[in-house]
Amino acid sequence: MNKAQLEKRNIGENLDTLMTLDPRGYGVCRILYGGCRKMAKEPLTIHAAQALCENLTEGGVVFLMTGFVLLPYKVPEMDGMVGTILTARALIEAFHVKPVVICPPECVQAVINCGHTAGYQVYEDMEMVKEMPLCMGVIPFTKDEKEAPLQAQNICETIMPQAMLAIEAPGANSVGKYHNAVGKDVTDLEAKTDVLWNLLRDKKVPSIAIGDLGNEIGMHSLGEHIEKFIPYTSKNECACGCGGGILAATDTDYLITATCSDWGCYGLIAAVAFLKNNIDIFHDEAMEAAVMREASRNGMIDMTGSLLPGIDGFDLKMNTGIVSMMRQCTEYALRHEGEFNHWYGPVLKKGYFDGV
Repeated sequence: MNKAQLEKRNIGENLDTLMTLDPRGYGVCRILYGGCRKMAKEPLTIHAAQALCENLTEGGVVFLMTGFVLLPYKVPEMDGMVGTILTARALIEAFHVKPVVICPPECVQAVINCGHTAGYQVYEDMEMVKEMPLCMGVIPFTKDEKEAPLQAQNICETIMPQAMLAIEAPGANSVGKYHNAVGKDVTDLEAKTDVLWNLLRDKKVPSIAIGDLGNEIGMHSLGEHIEKFIPYTSKNECACGCGGGILAATDTDYLITATCSDWGCYGLIAAVAFLKNNIDIFHDEAMEAAVMREASRNGMIDMTGSLLPGIDGFDLKMNTGIVSMMRQCTEYALRHEGEFNHWYGPVLKKGYFDGV
């Protein structure tokens, strides 16, 4: 290990630690992270951010799939929506790409308005997305399982991504059923975006999935660990009687698990900002608050059902605090680059990080 590798590793450790803080104290985020970290063999944020840096080029398209509709309210939650919009913003800032959000139909207006709040035009016409600079796109995806394969194929014929991300996007289990966190069947409520995901994986499009439980797209990559330690995920543990459990059947190339999916987004964005040596890629606390408020005004609910700005039960102050700490840690490392060079050699010589 050299100086650059040590610095990158420890910045990633900071971000991973912050995205997996456990204010609830029930341990699910730590269980998921432990398994995922063994699989990645390095900090999850840096691991996925490097993949973006290696695969994205100016003018390319990136798909971002999101939108989990909750019972009993039958409306989409804020977790996933806020992180998706701010990740799209970061991808434009870092790589000058064209992010396209794939979501349930009832999320489209929220995507447009939140995108405007983040500073970018949002188009439903993919030709406009291709033509216009500094913009996002949005495509409503069907909830009809029979229509999903045809729509997925049509999308691929219209516009192909260089990479794709799933952020708190519902994934069907091994028998084709979608579930909420406690095992209730929500199949009829959810957009079948995992059909598009699987088609693009077959086409070898690089993929990053971000989740916080196991019922989201991409989580099958950690399936054995999740089924062993996370409730409702194993066969016959769900409440609907399908026998499949809530574990999504989709895989991914890179997986980020966090306390809530949006915090995983913020860790990824901060890691990209570090790797690109540009803190402006990472939004600030004011932008976080503005997008959260706009999402709530557009009907996105907190996990609790509240229309007050909140993500998985964490209020505006908690979320802006996470953003603030991640931003400060990243900005400090960039601002003081080189000032502590005299420490790296002696630290590495002591051997603690050998093989870690």
